[in-house]
Amino acid sequence: MITGVGGTGVVTIGAVLAQAAQIDGKGAGMMEMAGLAQKGGAVHIHLRLANQPEDISAIRVATGEADCVIGGDLVVTAGAKTIGLMTTGRSGAVVNDHEIITGDFTRFRDFQVPSDRLKLSLEARLKDNLAFFDANNLALRLLGDSIYSNMLVLGGAWQQGLLPLAEESILEAIRLNGAKVAENQRAFQIGRWAVAFSEQAAEMAHLPNEQPDHVEDPIAYREARLVDYQGKGLVKKFRKLVDSAPEELREPVASGYYKLLAYKDEYEVARLHLTTADQVAAQWDGDVKLSFHLAPPMLPGKDAEGRPLKREFGPWVLTAFKALAAMKGLRGTPFDVFGYFPERRRERAMIRDYRATMEEVIAKVTPATMPIAVELAELPLSIRGYGLVKDKAADEAEARRAELLEQFRSGGAPVLQAAE
Repeated sequence: MITGVGGTGVVTIGAVLAQAAQIDGKGAGMMEMAGLAQKGGAVHIHLRLANQPEDISAIRVATGEADCVIGGDLVVTAGAKTIGLMTTGRSGAVVNDHEIITGDFTRFRDFQVPSDRLKLSLEARLKDNLAFFDANNLALRLLGDSIYSNMLVLGGAWQQGLLPLAEESILEAIRLNGAKVAENQRAFQIGRWAVAFSEQAAEMAHLPNEQPDHVEDPIAYREARLVDYQGKGLVKKFRKLVDSAPEELREPVASGYYKLLAYKDEYEVARLHLTTADQVAAQWDGDVKLSFHLAPPMLPGKDAEGRPLKREFGPWVLTAFKALAAMKGLRGTPFDVFGYFPERRRERAMIRDYRATMEEVIAKVTPATMPIAVELAELPLSIRGYGLVKDKAADEAEARRAELLEQFRSGGAPVLQAAE
């Protein structure tokens, strides 16, 4: 019994295995429970293989019955629902350990994937019958697209001896599937190599990026981004406050002020989507169709959690993006129709409050109050997320700003409050 877990590509993996079983003369029964890995829940594919079709009485893999787990997503594979299908000594798994962010990051701004804990859970259940590798990075580096990651995991599972199917049958099933045949067949072989030569695969997957993780002048870097965001006028406003700060405070002020100045409004969303579309066109040939999931503020509707309802828009919306991006000069003026929304008004108010706070701090900072000044300068970095998540973070930052300002004005000593 085989179960595949991960993104929607797992459905294709299940279909390939079922086809390979037929080529091998075996019976196969597959149950598809499709969802969206990031927002609508995990994707599980249950597949039973037997020598004869009549030997399959139930398709769903029951608790503890999985012989092979093809894990396209670490979070889903290590979840209670999937681990419950595994039994020590019987089950084996090959798992993509790339940290794929789930939908929780949109609700919890400090969300992180607990990779080490998830791996320990799988190791405790499967012992030595388990292999990990970063299928996303390997697929991206060796095939140019992480979409082939699940096929790499399938190849790894076959190499581990977890699939009772002939290699030729799987390769033929990939051919019959008809989608990117050469690339998928190569991905299968790369997956085999990844578990057979795990150290070399890990080295390949974690090669340093071509671009450095740091920039030589972070202030100049932010200036360049502000030019793209709105123009040189905004850079002058940014530079005036940053240049007035003492050396120890310049970079914290640059980080915090930039974070507030470059808020992501409708004009910026349009500009960033156009940039992405240009990058896609430069990287991929052929008939590439883009779709966009947006929640325009002027359209009605809320989701189950009270957030603006997202809708899917086709490539035609790129024309609207071009018009919006061209109007970014209206940002913050009386002609900015989006600026009248409560969220935009609050963002501009936070810029004014920050500038007033830092002007006071810069004028009065002393060595004793410098740590407080640095925390005040970097406080906007805690305001992350969108909608309700961002509002809550802004409320918390505002409360903290009031505390720090009071402490700063008292010369750095903690402000004592009388007990009620």
